[in-house]
Amino acid sequence: MQFSESWLRTFVNPSLSSGELSHLLTMAGLEVEEMTPVAPAFDKVVVAQVLSKDKHPDADRLNVLTVDVGQVEPLTIVCGAGNVTVGMKAPCALVGAKLPGIEIKQAKVRGVASFGMMCSEKELGLAEESAGLMELKEAAVVGQSIREHLDLDDHLITLKLTPNRSDCLSLNGIAREVAALTGAALQALPQTAFKQAGKESRKAKLSAAAACPRYTGRVISGVNAKATTPAWMVQRLQRCGLRSISALVDVTNYVLLELGQPLHAFDLNKLNGDIEVRFARNGESLKLLNEQTVELQDDMLVIADGNGPVALAGVMGGAGSAVDEATTDVFLESAFFAPSVIVGKSRRLGFASDSSYRFERGVDFAATQLALDRATQLILDICGGHAGAVTEATGEMPVRHPVRLRTSRVLRVLGVALETEEIAQILTRLGMAFQQRGGEFTVTPPSYRFDIAIEEDLVEEIARVHGYENIQPAAIQARMNILPNIEAERPLAKIRQAMVLRDYQEAITYSFVEAEWENTLCSNEAPIPLKNPIASQMSVMRSSLLGGLVNALRTNLARKQPRVRLFEIGACFKVEAGSYAQEERLAGLAYGGTVSEQWGVTARNVDFYDVKGDIEALFAPRNLTFQAAAHPASHPGRSARILLDGRAIGWVGELHPQWQQKNDLPQALVWFEVELAALTQSAVPKLQDISRFPPVRRDLAVVVDESMAAQSLLDAMRAEKAANVSELALFDVYRGKGVEQGKKSLAFRVLLQDTQKTLTENEIEENMSRLVAALQRQGAQLRM
Repeated sequence: MQFSESWLRTFVNPSLSSGELSHLLTMAGLEVEEMTPVAPAFDKVVVAQVLSKDKHPDADRLNVLTVDVGQVEPLTIVCGAGNVTVGMKAPCALVGAKLPGIEIKQAKVRGVASFGMMCSEKELGLAEESAGLMELKEAAVVGQSIREHLDLDDHLITLKLTPNRSDCLSLNGIAREVAALTGAALQALPQTAFKQAGKESRKAKLSAAAACPRYTGRVISGVNAKATTPAWMVQRLQRCGLRSISALVDVTNYVLLELGQPLHAFDLNKLNGDIEVRFARNGESLKLLNEQTVELQDDMLVIADGNGPVALAGVMGGAGSAVDEATTDVFLESAFFAPSVIVGKSRRLGFASDSSYRFERGVDFAATQLALDRATQLILDICGGHAGAVTEATGEMPVRHPVRLRTSRVLRVLGVALETEEIAQILTRLGMAFQQRGGEFTVTPPSYRFDIAIEEDLVEEIARVHGYENIQPAAIQARMNILPNIEAERPLAKIRQAMVLRDYQEAITYSFVEAEWENTLCSNEAPIPLKNPIASQMSVMRSSLLGGLVNALRTNLARKQPRVRLFEIGACFKVEAGSYAQEERLAGLAYGGTVSEQWGVTARNVDFYDVKGDIEALFAPRNLTFQAAAHPASHPGRSARILLDGRAIGWVGELHPQWQQKNDLPQALVWFEVELAALTQSAVPKLQDISRFPPVRRDLAVVVDESMAAQSLLDAMRAEKAANVSELALFDVYRGKGVEQGKKSLAFRVLLQDTQKTLTENEIEENMSRLVAALQRQGAQLRM
């Protein structure tokens, strides 16, 4: 909400500078988003009156003026403005004045001495363009500072209000806050002095009393709709961001800003019969003031006459009953509409209004007639006329339930011991009625506070008025123990560090993904849908991190990054046993070269085994096994399930060619995804003697069927648990001459070692025989 500081100070004027006032409001929860002066800095500019005008002797477009600036002698000023006339009043910059971008000096203009400069709005920095001198009203006092005359030392303050503070959507509401925060006196509104003179009226019927608990109106007859809006009102409206339309409309907007109560003025002669507040009926439509014709729905509240809807209640009036220059009689409406009935209607129709913005959040239902009387007085003062009797229809008004506030709770929440007298004083300044019994208050919120419902709301109010800056930090008084560092658990920081050391960079992607990703990449036919997705392509919860990483890869490739390695730690979601479950996972992908381009290493693209090595390094010293298996996101034959201690914990593979083509990837990427829980479990090191005796190496070469996995042979040899075997590893795979078709040769390295002695040949042969027997049981034949 934008408002004028000088207007605010007519309600409450604390001894604070503009900056201090801005800081006070922000610290009290009414954030000042912007504060700007209404005019740039300048001085020595006064109201002047042109006494005479003569043509310049040496210039066709210049005039020599004699100007009264409130000094003993009038000044001679050379002026080229086309609209200058004798008797007009306009701003005059005296010698020595500093205007935006120019300093006024005594000078000769074509041989004639000029002792100042007559000013336009552009030269004062009040407008981008101007056609001539700025004309002032006849009532302007000659010699008065123009800053004082036009109130140019004012500031425009813009508040960024939270939705619960609808009570501050008016100058009166903000003034209430400032008075409560500073203790300054709050000025009351001018008393209404009009008398009921008109006899005409309109009855009002509430067919939807729950939606409109209070409806008031008054007929004002004999108004002059062509009356000019006073300059002070126009200025205040403009500084609050509203343009002047007509005197009648300006008054309703003025009271809206002043009291926060939306009003509407109907042309009485365009109404047919009495007023009814009801919900719209099927087939009804209404042309609004913004020229938009809307098809009304049965949950929209309308103001209707005998012919049908004439206004969309709480949102906007209808064009058919609007006031214009021919209006002579007005029906002025002031009502309270339930926020739940108004909320969302303007957004549904594709526009916003000041009225709906306030009614959605809650308007002071006790000030309905106060606003009506205030607007009536202003209309009578500006447009004349005769005010009729008030028409009022009421239903069940909102109830303000008492809220309990305990001083002990204030101490516990704020950590500040406040005396009951101070709390009582704060509640009084906030306009809250209460009863006190010892250290407990029973507080009844005022009608304009829709945000006070529980004890914590009142504690917040106490903190705001007491001042957050006055709540001093206190040292923590509690026993503090160092958290245990469990060696069997691996912290996430270590996992992230391990990935970074393998040349991966962490990515963070949305948990909301495109439904097609789930269907294709994950074969998830029933992903978890979102009720209110933030975008159409983010409509379901992810069951895998792969989609987000592929999308991040595409973003990097679009920015000419030839080599990309990404990883992410995040939650994946699934339906399990009729309820939702989530699992933390780590996923990564590698694309492009194995290393950055350089002269020392031959260029080669990353492959399955590079990423497999990264995964093994991540889990070291624990041993993983990789089992060939198909995954919908992976290339057939280049995909494996990752197992730890015989349990499947993830996948690794090369992206399927169809997904590579669909994502416009010039080459294949290799990806992996594992359960985070498996990574956070760490093997605790065990003390072991280092042998002082040399190891013995033996190699075993066997011929097996092409379909046999080397891992199964390694598992078989390890299952023998040969006492002196310290290491088993595959170091060669051979196909070709000497090995028949459909077969392959696998060569294993066997290291044998004892910590107590040097192994004898018999001990070595005994261990090797056990290993050979284990291989033969798997169908392997020794290669001779």
